[in-house]
Amino acid sequence: MIKIANKLVGNDQPCFIIAEAGVNHNGDIEIAKKLIDAAADAAADAVKFQTWITDEIVTKSAEKAGYQKTNWGADSFYDNLKNLELSYEAFKELFNYAKSRDIICLSTPDDITSLDYLVDVCDMPAIKIGSGAITDIRLIKKITKKSIEKNIPVILSTGMSALDEITFAVNIIKNIGNDKLILLHCTSTYPTNIEDVNLRAMKMLETTFNTYVGYSDHTLDKATPIVAVALGAVVIEKHFTLDRNLPGPDHQASLEPEELTRMVDDIRRSEIILGSDKKEVAKGEEETRRLIRRSIVAKEEIFAGTKIEEDLLTFKIPGTGLSPKQMDKLIGLKAKRNIKKDELIKIEDFE
Repeated sequence: MIKIANKLVGNDQPCFIIAEAGVNHNGDIEIAKKLIDAAADAAADAVKFQTWITDEIVTKSAEKAGYQKTNWGADSFYDNLKNLELSYEAFKELFNYAKSRDIICLSTPDDITSLDYLVDVCDMPAIKIGSGAITDIRLIKKITKKSIEKNIPVILSTGMSALDEITFAVNIIKNIGNDKLILLHCTSTYPTNIEDVNLRAMKMLETTFNTYVGYSDHTLDKATPIVAVALGAVVIEKHFTLDRNLPGPDHQASLEPEELTRMVDDIRRSEIILGSDKKEVAKGEEETRRLIRRSIVAKEEIFAGTKIEEDLLTFKIPGTGLSPKQMDKLIGLKAKRNIKKDELIKIEDFE
């Protein structure tokens, strides 16, 4: 079992739902606080941001992806990212604000300095490795050592990754000694078409790496996270925004607050529907079972002293008498009394 703050995460626990605010604060701490409010109001388990120092993670010549060109204005990737960068002091304030709203706060560290601040100063209870960093051997090693030092889990997204790249990252984490790992299946397109989701790959990751799995969802499809939970996702991560029409790279691939609330509610209802792996008589079935099941009855009038043969008995509703599966016990016995046609058979009426 894995623990994130006060929440247990595992196959027998409620799905851990991360409301991914990401960079949808647009560089404004007050918008970030409103995102925390929306995540808390939706009853998500955690709200997550992203923390970086722009000069440590991107060159000034880096190009934007196609969806970023459409949603993010004309400035360079570097300048756009710089405008979204929040200070470390702002993140400390956000972690404290999330605590006041009784929701776990996480943030993906995109560089080693940010990692140290988030874990050592903000007491972050789990470390998320984004899909873009899955080949960053230096960051992965540092994250793994920090996770062991603090006894906290690592959550690794696998978007854009071939199996050998995932194996590379997982081997680093496991060889260093972290046994608290959750792999998130992910498709890093914004938004993701359902044809590209391929949720069965999540189950393949679970089998291949013998670890907990979840799903980081970039679709706008309401069914996708529900199907992921039904397939065994112990974590669901979903982007959300205050307004999908805001400028920025991720808003258009994000849920709005009322949609986030609905998603959380749908996941919780799906968990009730899934139930357990035990097959038992449901409490609500007891009356139906009594009324609809069949009992052994006399097929015709049976007189006292008659030796019972199978053709003297039949099975009819209701199920309040002797079960048909008990019939063999009656064959060869003698009736103690006269039994009317259709009368429920009782074992004490025979000798």
